[in-house]
This record gives sequence, C-alpha cells and structure tokens, in this order.
Amino acid sequence: MAAENIFKYLILGGGVSAGYAAREFSKQGLKPGQLAIISKEAVAPYERPALSKAYLFPEAVGTARLPGFHTCVGSGGERLLPEWYKEKGIELILSTEVVKADLASKTLVSAAGDTFKYGNLIIATGSTVIRLTDFNVQGADAKNIFYLREIDDADSLVAAIKAHPKGKAVVVGGGYIGLELSAALRINELDVTMVYPEPWCMPRLFTAEIAAFYEGYYANKGVKIIKGTVAVGFDSDGSGAVKNVKLKDGRVLDADIVVVGVGGRPLTTLFKGQVEEEKGGIKTDAFFKTSVPEVYAVGDVSTFPMKIYNDVRRVEHVDHARKSAEHAVKAIKASEEGNTIEEYDYLPYFYSRSFDLSWQFYGDNVGDTVLFGDNNPSTPKAKFGTYWIKEGKIVGAFLESGTPEENKAIAKVARVQPPVENVEQLKVEGLSFASKI
Repeated sequence: MAAENIFKYLILGGGVSAGYAAREFSKQGLKPGQLAIISKEAVAPYERPALSKAYLFPEAVGTARLPGFHTCVGSGGERLLPEWYKEKGIELILSTEVVKADLASKTLVSAAGDTFKYGNLIIATGSTVIRLTDFNVQGADAKNIFYLREIDDADSLVAAIKAHPKGKAVVVGGGYIGLELSAALRINELDVTMVYPEPWCMPRLFTAEIAAFYEGYYANKGVKIIKGTVAVGFDSDGSGAVKNVKLKDGRVLDADIVVVGVGGRPLTTLFKGQVEEEKGGIKTDAFFKTSVPEVYAVGDVSTFPMKIYNDVRRVEHVDHARKSAEHAVKAIKASEEGNTIEEYDYLPYFYSRSFDLSWQFYGDNVGDTVLFGDNNPSTPKAKFGTYWIKEGKIVGAFLESGTPEENKAIAKVARVQPPVENVEQLKVEGLSFASKI
C-alpha cells in the first residue's frame, strides 16, 4: 500500500549537494525524523568527481571505491557513511524516483505511488547527460556506448574496460568528461581516439594556447585526437555491441567501447510551470530561495545572482554544488530564527586532474588573455598559466601544476581584480604577479 511521509525538511536529489546540505542541517541543529533525502540512486551521497578519475583506474594504480568517497571527503570534511545518517535521524530514501511534484500542496509523489509532504524543500536534482539517442543518431542505442553520470554508469564502464584489455575506445566530446575519460582509458592501456567538432578542446574555458598544451600532452601519451567533425552513426556486431563509429567527414573508427561526453542539462522538468526559470535553470535569490515560498534550489539547477559580476548565472560544478547547498540550509535556519545571513558571494572555480596534470581556474574567462610560463607539452613538469584582462583589470586566472599556495594566489587575483598597467610586464612577471597580491 502506498505510504504518506511527512518531513520538516526534504532534499530531492542524492548527489553532492544533498550530502553537504545534510551535514549543514546537522551542524545547525536537527531533531531525528525532521530531514529526509530522496534519491533515485541506491547509495548514500558521494563525491561525483571520483567517477571520471580514480574510480576508473586499474587496481595497480589505486582505485577509488565506496565507501571511500562518500561526501564530504572531497573538501577535506568527514565521510558521511549510511550509519551517520541513521545516527542523526536523517532518513535516506534511496532507489526512489519522484515522478510528480505539486509545490502548491507541498507534496512529492514517487513512481511507487508513495507521497512525501514537506515544510521546506531543497531541489538538488542536478543534471542529466545529453544522449546521442536524443538526436536520433543512427545506431546510438548499441551496447558498449557509455555515458557517465552516476555510479551505475561507472560500474558498467569498468566492466567493459576489463572485458576489452588493450581494446579500442572512442571518446565523443572534447570537454571535461572527454578529457578526463580519455586519460582514464589510456591509463587502462586502451587504444584511445577523441573526436570533437570544435577547433580545440574545452572551448568554453580554454584559449587556443591553453588547449594546445593539453592536446599535445595527450598526443604524447598516445591519445589520438580528431577535431572538426562529429559522430553521425554507429555499427554493431551480431550481439548488438558497437563495432565502429562513423564520422561526418567519412572516416570510420573501429571501437570496442564508446564513451560520450557532450554535455548535460539541468533536471527541472518536475517543476515546469510552478517556479520561475531563467537561463535554463530555476531562478533563485542570493539565498537560493525560488519564487515559491519554502522552496529552495541549489547546485546545477539554480540560476542565482553572481554578486561579483552583477549578473545571474547557472554553474555546473562540484564546488558550487557544495557551497550553494550549505548556504541554502543556513538561509532556511536563519529565516526560522528571524536572523539574516550574508548573500551568497561566489567566485567561479573549476578544476580538473588527468594523467600527471592538475589545473585550476578562478573568475571569469572574458576579455584579452596573457599567457605566462612554459606551455610546451614535451617539457617535463611544465607549469604555465593565463590571466584574463577586461577593462584594464584581471578578472580570471588559470594555472597548470600550481602548488596549494600558488592556487590560492590566483584565486585571490580573480577575487580582487587588480588593475594591469603594463601587459608586457605582466607576461614577464607571470605567477609572481599573483603571489604579490
């Protein structure tokens, strides 16, 4: 029989934001039975970035597995195991898909027909991957074509890697997922080819000069890169498993495994017509309140005021998923107590790790750019960076292979936005300019 459940606080979505919100609720003071998390995944919240990195590594290199990367270890916090939630009286409602949301009556309904009523709702549904089947790409439903979003996806990919030692892998997409998965597949000694339509990798963030380093480095590691074309079809063998990838330029690539990373879209469908939306997400204020009272939205789904740039943005990154969740909980608790808190004042931050590389970026990638350091991909332990300059001020900074102190320095530059009097001098000073701020 369908059950009705009532909670003072309800988090919809079991990703990174849910874990950090739960920890913040616990810090702020929570009675047993007040908070529940509904997740369609079968496990407690975990640090999703591990899935495209150490989760895929061969055992000899050191593999990440649960319970090792439950939230909140990714930011140096404690690991919240399922037992932690039990001890705190937080209900984890796992393997549960919500199919209907009625914000007016404060009710969610699951696929099984169970209803969940709440006092305050935090929408933390995150994103879903864009699939080639969405565009009716021929043969895109073949076996061994993988997408990576959840732990089940990663498990399927790990099994395929083990089933095809030294096999051929084609990675479709040249963004975050494309770069990280190409590296992980190569570390597993597969023959890897990347395919993407843009003139260089990570075009939403990288300049041509930054991208040239990574493309050269990957080539030196044995990754083949095909730019300026897209996958238009897939052939499969008698068992329905993919055997090749057909490109728009006429080339055909043999493949045992295909991994697709062509972007994501925020999961907001449940709330269409019930909340105000903007820029593809749910519109919130600087406390993550939506247009509906007692409903908050955090992480990938939230379009929020970016105070530092005086505009509104939606940010898909784990750092914002963590911080926005904590901020929303503080705002909920403050409003209950009649207190106020500071507005969310976020500095955009992105990072990635692959092979022996590790980069960080802070700020805004607009305006003119200044490259500093050595971006020759053949240099052992190359270190280089880029500043973005707009209206005479540094607004963004990127650094490859920085120390923790150097990364803090470029973050500070992006936050402070110091004026630049002499661009040529800045090229010469490079990282030392940031370290002086």
